[in-house]
Amino acid sequence: MGVKDIAFPNLNIYLENVPKRFEIFGIEIALYGVIIGVGMLLSLCLIAYIAKKSGQNADFYWDMAIITVISGVIGARLYYVIFSWDSYKNDLLSILNLRQGGLAIYGGIIGGFLAIIAFTKVKKYRLTLAIDTVVPGVILGQILGRWGNFFNREAFGDYTDGLLAMRLPVDAVRYDEITAKMLEHMEEGANYIQVHPTFLYESLWNIAILIFMLLLWKNKHFDGEVALLYFAGYGIGRFWIESLRTDQL
Repeated sequence: MGVKDIAFPNLNIYLENVPKRFEIFGIEIALYGVIIGVGMLLSLCLIAYIAKKSGQNADFYWDMAIITVISGVIGARLYYVIFSWDSYKNDLLSILNLRQGGLAIYGGIIGGFLAIIAFTKVKKYRLTLAIDTVVPGVILGQILGRWGNFFNREAFGDYTDGLLAMRLPVDAVRYDEITAKMLEHMEEGANYIQVHPTFLYESLWNIAILIFMLLLWKNKHFDGEVALLYFAGYGIGRFWIESLRTDQL
């Protein structure tokens, strides 16, 4: 198995030379960043669509997006750095190097929602209505963003031989994320580990939540109902998925 290969053997899917980045005019661009960027754009488009369909001013949400995205990225980075401090304490400038990854979704959500609270208060807009409008876009961004972990060969779980089991070359992952259980089940002479594709689990779970959220929007009884579904549904799924991961924050 080559260092750039990824396989799902029980589905008979074998992908060769899956890149982490590509070059344009000699500049390296990480696929993780491209996926995050596309996820943000589609998220904002969905939010604007929901706002328009529900009789709100979509421009309000485009304006709010500027500070929300900035606040979310800062929050995601700070959360990751705080809980991975040993990796940054001797090289503080590396905190600013987002090209190497290191964004925690919890921090992104906290930072983003603090920005929404501040913006709605300044604009005298109903917070619960704004959050109901925003959360479908948030989870759409999370659905797409998780595929950045696929290209980065990160955020996976422990050993499994289930239907969705994923194989990754040992040389393509961080050594401290390889567990004794993975090593125990490695075939003699093999250069790969076989793991839970937790990025895929979360992406599929979030698709289900998004569908329920969009259906609920048409029949909700009060502002904030869609937001409650998001926090409950995402929280339950993340609690289970996080328990499988070998790189828990």
